[in-house]
Amino acid sequence: MTGSDPAPYRQAMLDEWYPVGLVSQLDRAGRHTALMGEPIVVAGDADGRPIVTGGNGRILPVKVRYGHVWSSVGAPTKDIFPIPEADQPGRRFVDVGVVRVRCSPLRAVENFLDIAHFPFVHTDVLGAEPHTEVLNYTAEIRPDVDEVWATQVKFYQPQASKSASGGITTEYMYRVPAPTCSVLYKTCPPRPSEWDVITLFVQPLAEDRCDVWPWMALFDDETSMTDLIHFQQMIFLQDRSILENQIPRLLPLDPGMEIPTRADLTSIAYRRWLKRHNFTYGAQLVAR
Repeated sequence: MTGSDPAPYRQAMLDEWYPVGLVSQLDRAGRHTALMGEPIVVAGDADGRPIVTGGNGRILPVKVRYGHVWSSVGAPTKDIFPIPEADQPGRRFVDVGVVRVRCSPLRAVENFLDIAHFPFVHTDVLGAEPHTEVLNYTAEIRPDVDEVWATQVKFYQPQASKSASGGITTEYMYRVPAPTCSVLYKTCPPRPSEWDVITLFVQPLAEDRCDVWPWMALFDDETSMTDLIHFQQMIFLQDRSILENQIPRLLPLDPGMEIPTRADLTSIAYRRWLKRHNFTYGAQLVAR
């Protein structure tokens, strides 16, 4: 699978960067995995530097960013998107690990953007009845950076984070800088003037299967690293059961296939952005 791949729906996403492993887990034996249907091996050389090998033995491009190894089955022409908070002193950087999900990589990102499910899926943690209303917020595709953004998102949460001591109204901002990645900025309980950063980096194994690599940059000097990881894993494992039962498994991009509500503004912007760039690996384009 090279840049000459004739499938247009695949070609547009070939040259993107994708997470394929944790830097902290590199070894000589390597992690045998896949990227957009191609078997790959993610290993470390004698000096601990990452090497990613494609199914035919070719060496794939590699970058290290945000605690992860990134690679591509194409030839990326741009850098990995910036997260300025990753360079901010005092933050704790949390490698949450990986979760395998039997769903489209685009579905995984869209679910991360959805706040309406908080009270029903993450009950008494990220939401609770009767606080189910999604208040007005703004979702847009920002032309200067070519990213999807949602701002002024507010939701009552019984436990907004592991460091939270009680229920608060949490403010969110969502950002989609790449087709299978999303960055969430949310109220930081210990430092109200700052944002906690929670990301979802998704590795597309195939159109209907992915590995999800959450990563966090937090201000939290009290919670143990183990508890931070377990809290985020708990949240995502609750999501996994929903994701794996969604029909269709691929993400529908035809506006007539699902009926949107006010809570879906970010999803609508995300789908429109995907179609604009032909980022449709993992998408269903027409109703079946």
